[in-house]
Amino acid sequence: MSRSPASAELIDSRYAAWRLLTTLLLVTLGNSSMYVVAVVLPTVQAEFGVNRADASLPYTLMMVCLGLGGLWTGKLADRFGITPVLQMGSVAVCAGFVLAGLSGSIWTFGLAHGLLLGLLGGASTFAPLMADTSLWWNKRRGMAVAICASGNYVAGTFWPPVAQWGIETLGWRHTYIGMGIFCGVGMALLSLRMRQRPPLVALTPSSATPSAASLHTSERPFGLSQGQAQLLLCVSGFACCVAMSMPQVHIVAYCSDLGFGAARGAEMLSLMLGCGIVSRLASGWICDHIGGIRTLLLGASLQGVALLLFLPFDGLVPLYLISAMFGLFQGGIVPSYAIIVREHFPPQEAGARVGAVIMATLVGMAAGGWMSGKVFDLTGFYQAAFLNGIGWNLLTVSIASWLYWRVARARPQPSA
Repeated sequence: MSRSPASAELIDSRYAAWRLLTTLLLVTLGNSSMYVVAVVLPTVQAEFGVNRADASLPYTLMMVCLGLGGLWTGKLADRFGITPVLQMGSVAVCAGFVLAGLSGSIWTFGLAHGLLLGLLGGASTFAPLMADTSLWWNKRRGMAVAICASGNYVAGTFWPPVAQWGIETLGWRHTYIGMGIFCGVGMALLSLRMRQRPPLVALTPSSATPSAASLHTSERPFGLSQGQAQLLLCVSGFACCVAMSMPQVHIVAYCSDLGFGAARGAEMLSLMLGCGIVSRLASGWICDHIGGIRTLLLGASLQGVALLLFLPFDGLVPLYLISAMFGLFQGGIVPSYAIIVREHFPPQEAGARVGAVIMATLVGMAAGGWMSGKVFDLTGFYQAAFLNGIGWNLLTVSIASWLYWRVARARPQPSA
């Protein structure tokens, strides 16, 4: 059962730092399935005898359900606290991995990923924890949220090589069952350290931050209604993650098609997400200095540059370099949405609103993963899928540019 709200002195405190470390570990365990499914994709495709698009459906279903789950788990965390949500998620992660490991068809495999690993499991450890973290920090809020979100990429760096080793030595089924037990038990134990509720002062709107004082109020974010602003952020999040999913979901299959082997692709995925950790931490520092909307604009623009570089280069060494560059460029995009929500919307609605935007980003990842597989099936080439991602990325850059323009226009001008 969650404890009563903490005192204001715990904001930016040593306790907040230890809580952030626990959060990082929880995200690393709870989001493991997002990247393991990409590693196992070629093996599952061969075992169940399906095409590339159908083999991508479990990932798509998981990401859609993860996004939907983030919306309602965020609301549950706002009302009951984060601990019950995390405990529910620990059971779901364990059960999801085990059921997927025992599945006899691509549909059972997909349902295990969607309903258990996505809707109930991973959803408990991403959007709710990002919103919770934003309530425990004021001075270094951008960096704290970035560290929390980095757990997603720590998972992407750590788990793909482990899963690839397990597939080669134990088989993918035993690997899944073992991961389920390890991640589920670990999450259950760590959730016990998250019972303290956020300070009440963090749930009260304040004009102390630069964003609230000099930009727009929480009643009119970006000079728009709250519904309009929320919708634009969701569309932006969907579009940027359609683009982001292309390399993340298909780099292993892409390397296999080029003749480099799945192991090289798993290494590139790990490198990509490892560089994403660096990117998220750097973006957190940047966000503390320039704000969330400019950080989003910077990250989306650089992500488009990296996607363009995949088109002319398909050698082994260039792909390693571009994978690292892609990770460095795009890692800070998703956390910037949590900061934008915290800067421009009422803080007592942080869980639900962050959950809504993160839902859009994850649905974008899901749609992009399937879309890229479908484009490949229709054309036989991944270049067309990269072009599709570049087009969606341009939509994000357009929305972020327009919102930034509105913020800049509304900023008070210095008097003569």
